[in-house]
Amino acid sequence: MFGNIYSGKKVLITGHTGFKGTWLTTWLLKLGARVYGISDEIPTTPSMFETLGLEDHIDHHFCDIRDLDALRKIIHDVKPDFLFHLAAQAIVSVSYADPLKTISTNVIGTANILESLRGLENECSAVIITSDKCYENVEWEWGYKETDHMGGRDIYSGSKGAAEVIFHSYHCSFFDGKNDHIRLATGRAGNVIGGGDWAKDRIVVDCMKSWAEGKTVEIRSPAATRPWQHVLEPLSGYLTLGAQLSQNRDLHGQSFNFGPQAEQNHTVLELLADLSRHWDIEDIDKAYQVTGNIPFHEAGLLKLNCDKALFHLKWQATLNYQQCVQLVGEWYYKFYRDKADMFDYTKAQLEQYESVAAQSSIIWAQP
Repeated sequence: MFGNIYSGKKVLITGHTGFKGTWLTTWLLKLGARVYGISDEIPTTPSMFETLGLEDHIDHHFCDIRDLDALRKIIHDVKPDFLFHLAAQAIVSVSYADPLKTISTNVIGTANILESLRGLENECSAVIITSDKCYENVEWEWGYKETDHMGGRDIYSGSKGAAEVIFHSYHCSFFDGKNDHIRLATGRAGNVIGGGDWAKDRIVVDCMKSWAEGKTVEIRSPAATRPWQHVLEPLSGYLTLGAQLSQNRDLHGQSFNFGPQAEQNHTVLELLADLSRHWDIEDIDKAYQVTGNIPFHEAGLLKLNCDKALFHLKWQATLNYQQCVQLVGEWYYKFYRDKADMFDYTKAQLEQYESVAAQSSIIWAQP
């Protein structure tokens, strides 16, 4: 997997206690990496990070990425071979409630990561994760390319666009032809779903919590279309990018989109109906109700063009829509109903995903 490049390497993940960070941590442990983590807190209750008991398997640090001195000390002490920056304020509704924290975390926090890397003396390949919402979204029908305008109608989107601008500025000012031992790239993805997510105001999370308690879930925008993708899809992209960035300096300073297969654009209502089948819900009409309460702007359509990742990285999505939904529904069912060992079950889903990728002849999954 990934050319065995992560085995035995020191990999530092910011935001490792979050949903995507926990999956990435688990995968890197499986790949034989020595994993270090930086997060400011355990973000949710329940927490996938705590459920899997990952604190016992990694070098775990609590630190606010807005604290440059503390952040820089950890990074310089660890001297990572790879760094994946996932730490962020990632909830759109929270960005309306606390815009300044969102901006300071997503923009200043990213700048602090780059500033810390500027003083690092060892070789390190760093992948800075932003979001598909970094683009100025005019809701056109074709996917956004890496060269399209940055923007954002809401604070969260604006903060992610600003983080990309700061990345570009830092790269040109301090890393382009200088600090040649540091290599940087950004990864953009969105609408990620998967087992272990308990963040607020997310449709899958709301469904799983409500259905586990035998309740009807409230949904705001049943007709909204999203290119749903399993969390392992962009993570496979980030790992592919990190591995190839360390081997190919031509990727330094570039940005890449990671999105699902084209047929995965489905409405919220279609997603609920398909998830309900993995929860033995016979009457979907009793599983949800539509509420008119839409307290903040939500995009109706947003998708990415991933041709650049296919051309330069030979990366492509692995799962079709039904495989994605099955993995999501079954993870939560195991957690809420079967009370399974979720660390072992999560590794089993990773192995299942790797197997599907290998059978599909996807490059990163080949021995």
